[in-house]
Amino acid sequence: MLAALGVRVVRFRWWIIAFWGVVFLASVPFAFQATSSLKSGFGEVETESRVALRLMSERLELPESSVTLVFSSDSLEASDPRYIEAVERATAPLSQIPEVDQLITFHSAENARMVASDGRTTYAFVLLNADIDGATDLVPDIRAALQPGDELDIWVTGGVAIFSDLNIASEQDLRRAEIITLPLLLVALLIVFGGVIAAGLPLAMGGLSVVITLALVHLLAQFTDMSIFVLNIASFLGLGMAVDYSLLMVSRFREELVDHEVTEAVQLTLATAGKAIVFSAGTSIIGLSGLLFFQFMMLRSLGIGGITVILFSLLIALTLIPALLAVLGTRINKFSVRLMRVGDGMFWLRFSRWVMRHPVAVAVPVTAGLLLLGAPFLSVKLGSPWATILPENAESRVGWELVAEQFGPGELAQVIVVNTSDTSTLSPDNIAAAHEFIQRMEDDPRVRRVDSILSTDLDVSLEEFQFLYSLPSPEAIGGPQVAFALDQLVSDDRSLSMIRVVPDHGPVSDETHNLANEIRAAPPMGDLETNVTGVTPDLQDTVDRMYSDFPKVIIYVAIVTYLALFFLFRSVVLPLKAVVLNILSILASFGALVFVFQQGHFQNLLGFTSEGITEASVPILLFSIVFGLSMDYEVFLLSRVKEEYEANGDNTQAVAVGMERSGRIITSAALILILVSAGFASGDILIVKTLGFGVGLAILIDSTIVRALLVPALMRLFSAANWWAPGFLGGGTAPGTGQS
Repeated sequence: MLAALGVRVVRFRWWIIAFWGVVFLASVPFAFQATSSLKSGFGEVETESRVALRLMSERLELPESSVTLVFSSDSLEASDPRYIEAVERATAPLSQIPEVDQLITFHSAENARMVASDGRTTYAFVLLNADIDGATDLVPDIRAALQPGDELDIWVTGGVAIFSDLNIASEQDLRRAEIITLPLLLVALLIVFGGVIAAGLPLAMGGLSVVITLALVHLLAQFTDMSIFVLNIASFLGLGMAVDYSLLMVSRFREELVDHEVTEAVQLTLATAGKAIVFSAGTSIIGLSGLLFFQFMMLRSLGIGGITVILFSLLIALTLIPALLAVLGTRINKFSVRLMRVGDGMFWLRFSRWVMRHPVAVAVPVTAGLLLLGAPFLSVKLGSPWATILPENAESRVGWELVAEQFGPGELAQVIVVNTSDTSTLSPDNIAAAHEFIQRMEDDPRVRRVDSILSTDLDVSLEEFQFLYSLPSPEAIGGPQVAFALDQLVSDDRSLSMIRVVPDHGPVSDETHNLANEIRAAPPMGDLETNVTGVTPDLQDTVDRMYSDFPKVIIYVAIVTYLALFFLFRSVVLPLKAVVLNILSILASFGALVFVFQQGHFQNLLGFTSEGITEASVPILLFSIVFGLSMDYEVFLLSRVKEEYEANGDNTQAVAVGMERSGRIITSAALILILVSAGFASGDILIVKTLGFGVGLAILIDSTIVRALLVPALMRLFSAANWWAPGFLGGGTAPGTGQS
């Protein structure tokens, strides 16, 4: 079928080139709009923390989103009227923004707790009539509207501002990665091909694939939510896969040109390399399709973006590349540039034969080494960094860290206990239950303070609180403090009340995580139903929900990949070995991630500060991306081995020849993806840096240790059994007599 496609591609080559040219030109304007269409965060999922937020919004009429302003002055104390005037003057332009609903400062709320111990630092809340995504888009307008003056420094921070800065940093990381990667790719391709035309073709295809994918992402974002990180995934996979596929096609075409004329060379290239690319793209799509099983918008959209870019890379490889090759013909070798060589065929032939002479001596220590490299993953501590996911100079991170320094690390990361009751949260029994809970929290060394309707400066007993809140208008007796607490923390119908627990540690610390878990395990009693929210509980819920789905994804990807390879190779053993070896190399890279990013080794060299956790989405994304990418090399190698085996029936000879003919291409393809990964590992966003490092390392392990050592060693040990399949598939013993 692919050979027949080759005939049509050659016949209609100019129409195909023109078609892709039109598609490219039509895609450019949409590609530039992609960023504005994408969203921050993980997306909405029905978790306990999100239920609590919805209850607060519905019954307390709290806006869905807000930003935090941090003020500091070198010359004025917060008690100085000039400080208050400076704050009011700086924030006055915010009233011109229609979405700004309310501004709560330490002065307007008469809340001394919003003033730091240094007396010069305060914070305020800007409540917004906008959802999270709308609020994120408003952050630049808020920053532009503020007028600090000479006496006041202002930072915009909080969750919404962190998401906004994440968008900005993501675009900057993408531009940096492309600036670093493209020149390196060009040099690498010149080394691989030794010619300007042959080297430039894969790079051009990578750029084409990225532009078309970003345009399609923009269009998809009009109908479904797409994460800002799709930009990075689309660029990474677009460059990597399109270049890899082009590399394989161009290399095979040049090989076929030696003995065949151009048209026949194109047909043979599609029939052989094209088939390998179809199945390798299929395995990559299978891996990324696992992300579609997750409920989180961020993971699903990365799966959609990744699958889209691979499909377009495949279409380009099967149509545009052969059309261009048909036009170029022998001119593909023009403008020769000899820099150096990546291990030639004879090297791989001799090396594979050496490995197959010592299969046990190679397989045992290599497997042990991979397991040892993966051992740190046994101590993985999954979590989600907060402000520290951003570069150190990001405004929202600077503001967040200033509040943590001056007010305590939990001031803006409170654990919020939302109590609801079918009777009244202010009934005597429920007041007693809340009182016991608050006392327990205030006695806990991990708690800095508790804000509630019972946490006032009034010197009253539990019984007096019960009597006070049983009155129709308790604020008339309790005064301004009680009135403010009721207004902020209790719904009008008294069916909901809040308790804000301010931890003494940061939101991703073990202490705060344990505190949130214990609050959930032992909430207030009475007839109260409790939901817990806040930064830490929300991050916990996100991680728990992701990893409840992850095992199902692993099983799905492994089984479907096995079946695809089973029908490609007509073998029971080869697909099983491929899946096991892939998992082994991925586990090794997981262990390295824990060693570097969780335990903090080489953090100065890589430019980050370890938080003592492994970002929870990275192992999931790494598995989904690397499982397919690594399988590409398995398909590339075994496709050549299978060609030779079907010709002579000698397992050992087939492996050696397969390594001879594909070893250099696999090494070159791996080098391309490692360079692309290195560009993304240079980023400032921790998740992008971690993912770039992990993918690059996994590919390095897979293309060297696994493909060069373990695969030929195991192929030799299994011998003819490699090729066994049930009789109905035409399987059985090897053809011919040489089944060594």
